[in-house]
Amino acid sequence: MSYFAAAVVRDGSGWSAAEVNLRGVTDIEEVADRLRDAEPDADLSLLFVEADDTYLVILRLDEGQDLRVFGSDSAYAEESRLGALLVGDLKTSVTGLDDIEEARPATDGGDDEEQPAVDPEADPVGDADLLADLGVSPAKLLALCGHEGMMPADVTAEVCQALGCADEVEELREV
Repeated sequence: MSYFAAAVVRDGSGWSAAEVNLRGVTDIEEVADRLRDAEPDADLSLLFVEADDTYLVILRLDEGQDLRVFGSDSAYAEESRLGALLVGDLKTSVTGLDDIEEARPATDGGDDEEQPAVDPEADPVGDADLLADLGVSPAKLLALCGHEGMMPADVTAEVCQALGCADEVEELREV
């Protein structure tokens, strides 16, 4: 299973981003260590892990502490070793999917076809509130992850746009 992992960190001078290699990690704490290594003095560190155009996991560290994790679908834990490390221990499914009406992704003005706002097969897990203080509400995050046709890279781009670090992540993709 292929993946893209981008660490996005904020310190006194603003946002920066770096690709993170997760090969050989043996547990979630080692993943957190690699995120810390991206910028040891960061106020805020986020790791976006996109796997096979299907799954997205977001990890958050505040001042290098208090790891919080959100996964777009618990099925990722069954699909790969990395998925099992990242979301396998998350027992709590995110609730409230039926109540999501906020936060549809930006459209290109195309046809408004009848599409379900949320993928009925998705089982998001973890802390959907991990970006709320940064302007991405749990409802918006869940709507983005569950919107039919949205790839993990699209969700990452939308979230990073809201956070103000979209250019930094886009530069990583272009390398």
